[in-house]
Amino acid sequence: MLVKRRGPACLLASSMASLVLVLVVLYGSVGSRLAASSGLLRRDYQLLGRPLFKLDVSWPKSPELFSGDVFGVAVNQFSGVVYVAQRGTNVPKVLVFTTDGDFLMSWNTSTIEMPHGIFLADAASSNPSVWITDVGNGPYGHTVKQYSPSGKLLQVLGTPGKAGSGLDPLQFDQPAEIFVHESGEMYIVDGDGGMNNRLIKLSRELQVLWLHAEKGPGLAQFYIPHSVTVDGAQRVWVADRGNKRIQVFNSVTGDWLGSWGSCFTEDAPYSVRLTPDKKYFVVVQLNTSQISLLDAPPVGLIGQCRVVSVIQLAEDVKPHLVDLDLKTGALYVAEIGAQQAQKFTPFSLGTLN
Repeated sequence: MLVKRRGPACLLASSMASLVLVLVVLYGSVGSRLAASSGLLRRDYQLLGRPLFKLDVSWPKSPELFSGDVFGVAVNQFSGVVYVAQRGTNVPKVLVFTTDGDFLMSWNTSTIEMPHGIFLADAASSNPSVWITDVGNGPYGHTVKQYSPSGKLLQVLGTPGKAGSGLDPLQFDQPAEIFVHESGEMYIVDGDGGMNNRLIKLSRELQVLWLHAEKGPGLAQFYIPHSVTVDGAQRVWVADRGNKRIQVFNSVTGDWLGSWGSCFTEDAPYSVRLTPDKKYFVVVQLNTSQISLLDAPPVGLIGQCRVVSVIQLAEDVKPHLVDLDLKTGALYVAEIGAQQAQKFTPFSLGTLN
């Protein structure tokens, strides 16, 4: 319904159909960090051609600061700052690092219960903000919240502590992620296992412009919409986790444009982001611990998905959500199973040392 309004690490390249390259990064969930810091990791193999990443074993410089289950990560490429959202009892819900790995601060706030998605908005401005979706069941849960870079609560969307499906007042039930466009318009996927299965577009003034709100396997229906991103061709890409597909919509009208499912027969997409050059989508599959790069289709075409490379993580790592540094192309991965965030840097022909 459309309503208008790290063990040792090993990088292994192998050939697959259509010149698919697979980058395999095998490492343990806890011991890898110690091995990396002590220089026990093997030298990366040189790989050629398609977009690939190598693990930056020096980031962060103090991995012992991760003290909970790491669910989300967001990058400000202009200030060189990385925000990591984690869950747990008596742990700081947000840790802040530099892109070089130095620890800056933790947020001392009691207004976050169970962070899920995290997004950096207005990065280029003098007043950027950090948006967090909270799936907790307590007095601050079922909300989407805006914070200052230092963790001051600025705004709350939704009815705190009350799950619901209302639009006026706006209510959420375990909202999974928010994407804030440079125009100020917001796209929210609402329903990380709750009663809602919605994609909502809000104006800068927080008016509902359009939404899709039906649960099911059909066109423009969802079952656990988990991640959302917007490309430069007015297309909204949604990781429809429960249906093992990515659905695509027109960002202006909300019209359904197509879907990708053939790449996700083994495991569902959990996170979807674009590389800085807009040529590839980065898609996470948690249960198989894979991060795939998919060709981004040209304007006017959705077609079928095509994997061009894969980061294969160890079985227990469980990557959840990702973000990219739009200046350097570095990939940051929030890993629930490994209880850490990690950084992967891009390389291509002749750049790997």
